Amino acid sequence: MSTTGIDAIAFYVPQLYVSMDNLAEARGIPAEKLKNGLGLQKMAVPNVGEDAATFAANALLNLITQNNINPNEIGRVYLGTESAVDGSKPTATYAVEIVENELAKTYGERSFKHCDALDMTFACVGAVDALHNSIDWVKQDVNRKAVVIASDLSKYDINSTGEYTQGAGAVAVLISHNPSILEINNVWGVASKSEGDFFKPRRTYKKAELLKAVFKELNLDTSDEKINEFMASSDSEFWSDGSDIVEVFKEEPVFDGQFSNACYNDRITEALNHFREQKSINFNNEWHKMVFHLPYAFHGRRIIFDNWLNWIKTSEIYNELENEIGRLEDSDKKEWSKKAYKSQLYRNFVNTKIAQGEIASSEIGNMYTASIFMSLLSLLSDSYNNNLDLSGKTIGFIAYGSGSKSKVFEGVVQESWKSKVASIKLFETLDERSSIDVNTYENIHRSKIETPIHNGSKISLDFIEREETNYGLRRYSVK
Repeated sequence: MSTTGIDAIAFYVPQLYVSMDNLAEARGIPAEKLKNGLGLQKMAVPNVGEDAATFAANALLNLITQNNINPNEIGRVYLGTESAVDGSKPTATYAVEIVENELAKTYGERSFKHCDALDMTFACVGAVDALHNSIDWVKQDVNRKAVVIASDLSKYDINSTGEYTQGAGAVAVLISHNPSILEINNVWGVASKSEGDFFKPRRTYKKAELLKAVFKELNLDTSDEKINEFMASSDSEFWSDGSDIVEVFKEEPVFDGQFSNACYNDRITEALNHFREQKSINFNNEWHKMVFHLPYAFHGRRIIFDNWLNWIKTSEIYNELENEIGRLEDSDKKEWSKKAYKSQLYRNFVNTKIAQGEIASSEIGNMYTASIFMSLLSLLSDSYNNNLDLSGKTIGFIAYGSGSKSKVFEGVVQESWKSKVASIKLFETLDERSSIDVNTYENIHRSKIETPIHNGSKISLDFIEREETNYGLRRYSVK
């Protein structure tokens, strides 16, 4: 019987990073608070000219070239992202166009001509949605192959509570029958609820109010008559536009960190229960490893703790926990939970089942949709480097996207997984990146630098069209 799942995997991470030591010093906080408390070591920073399209194109190109995949055989490229570069034209089309042009000499012109390209957006779970959808599509025909790309830029306001968790990059996976890396099982636990824990609204500003603020600073006449006269006579494309408002989109989100954690916890608990309704399972015993969406490296170990307590309540492990920290009945519940989280028993659980998937996140930061895929790649790469055999082992995946939704699924590692991981060199590639100082990072963040740092990336934004019929269309180039 044919199985479906992940047959190949590749990634791309920007070549620039800021160390947590330098960022913490600039912000006046102890570095160990970020490193030991959140697991943060470095923060990937996109170079000038990099965006979700270039990340995706790099990951897709790496996937094809590293695995000798014929793009003419790929029936769909589905991109999960919350960092789309256009409100209508899918970012996936930009990525496919870049790669298609690059591969023309090898595979012919328009090698993706019969490929279905699409973006899927649901905050950080969007690429898992693309995976779920593509697996169902591939299952229908033994000859079908699909590529799922997760590509994102995590950007927060400077000096905000989310600044330290920023990151960027992409992961691409090939979905096929009889996969070499991971067979993904049919059971999916799903939980959804509309929440406002994290979102990126369209912000609107009245142009007249903006002008009044400028005129006031310049000690000019701020009367309505003068404001209207200026906008009517201005040659500026911005001020002479007929709309009374300016609509602004920012990558920096509106978010409530504590509320988002609560939503994450609630949704994954509901999704885990939904999974268990469909399949009788002891998560603690039957999942050899667990892979999470990681807003920061140590988030998975924190967010699963309450569920872990429930999993062990009727087992001997709970008695061992009570022997280590005392009985709940004899303690304050909050204090007892803190002791349980810091217990040797829970540390053993984390080190055994979760820690390997955190390593890359510590070096990169939050990759939004790509973080759970990078966590998988981190686990596979660390296991390969340490000669640990995962063959036949079941991995549990716990995905979350604000807004809010969780999906829980599982996969079985295949016998040939090492053959597809051996050449990826994840950690070696991360070690080869270039460190930048905090001032340079801030200037990139604020778009004050116009030329790439250290010669830029292989694929980058070349220019943006300005003619009336193609205004805003993005043009990319490959070195």
